[in-house]
Amino acid sequence: MPILVLLLVAGVAELAVLVALGQAIGLLPTIGLLVLAAVLGSWLLRREGRRTLGEVREAARMRRSADREISDGMLIAAGGILIVLPGFLSDIAGLLLLLPPTRALVRKRMMRAAEKRAKQMQDQVWLHQQRFNRSGGRPGDFIDGEVIDEDDDSTSSGSAAGTPIILPPQSVRAERLDEPPQR
Repeated sequence: MPILVLLLVAGVAELAVLVALGQAIGLLPTIGLLVLAAVLGSWLLRREGRRTLGEVREAARMRRSADREISDGMLIAAGGILIVLPGFLSDIAGLLLLLPPTRALVRKRMMRAAEKRAKQMQDQVWLHQQRFNRSGGRPGDFIDGEVIDEDDDSTSSGSAAGTPIILPPQSVRAERLDEPPQR
């Protein structure tokens, strides 16, 4: 729901800016500014996209992590989408994302938010592990079970071409791959 409200507010703001600018400088200059922003944005998008792609290739060639370059690529794509949308506010936001200094600021903020979220998730996993351990569970516990077919007929409606599904008569115990099998 909040994203719909945000989109509605953004649309109304874009329309209000277009109408206000159209009344202030006229229709043709307003359209000219929109076209100029689109041309400038597409040129910046192409230039920054090629530069970032070259940096990704260089990172792969040097066998190092390309997380900065990939983040830049995502921000450049977002800037391109914002430039394609009609309106001055989205054009300004898109152009800011295409400029390297402002993109670096947004990237740093994104990385801090991602690190904060990862820390929260680690804390939640640790908390769940502690609760599991206190409840008497042990890591690596598994449940023995037996599959019982309740139907009298030997075919299943989900089987391919009506072939019977043959189940093992004994219980099947799941084994961990990192431990030797227990017999």
